[in-house]
Amino acid sequence: MPTRTDHPLSTVLEQVESSSCPGTLNFHCHTICSDGSLTPEELITQATERGLTHLAVTDHHSSHAHPAMRDWLSRQRDSGRTVPTLWSGMEISALLKGCLVHVLALGFELNHRDLQPYNRGDAVVGEALRAESVVRAIHAAGGLAVLAHPARYRLGHDLLIEEAARLGFDGGEAWYDYEMQPHWRPSPLICETIDRQLRELGLLRTCGTDSHGIDLSGR
Repeated sequence: MPTRTDHPLSTVLEQVESSSCPGTLNFHCHTICSDGSLTPEELITQATERGLTHLAVTDHHSSHAHPAMRDWLSRQRDSGRTVPTLWSGMEISALLKGCLVHVLALGFELNHRDLQPYNRGDAVVGEALRAESVVRAIHAAGGLAVLAHPARYRLGHDLLIEEAARLGFDGGEAWYDYEMQPHWRPSPLICETIDRQLRELGLLRTCGTDSHGIDLSGR
């Protein structure tokens, strides 16, 4: 089980900055396998055409888009086309300090038994919903646990990030468009504050469009 520092995705996330998304990196987007509008093939085609270098599709409680995208990428590589690196991803609901949040699981082993309860289309209940249980399952599957959009919850992002760090989260989504504009742009001040706190705690920082529509460059 890789640690945060030696996970292969960590070296990519260490390069994340405010300008990384949406043109180069995107670690938060959705397909019709949850509540998105694009098929897996449509999303990965769009990502390739726009020149993304690294991508994770994080459908809610589903990693089912991944095989179709992986097969599509394999065919494109065989034809000599330059394509993005695709990482496994899933967005999981969890309780953190009694607050319902979303956790991005990134770079995990697909179909790992510890993540199966979270890969059935709906949020779990009981002990499995606790953030520490979610993080434990993600780590058991060899993945990284990232707090999604920390400033979208009823509790302050500073409290949630501090608790996430205490529970062993690997990172947080630093760069996010809280205004949900037609063309993604990170929200100033709040994103800079979150990025700074994550850095001070030694946590990784991600970025993503959280796209649900037909344009991967917007919400």
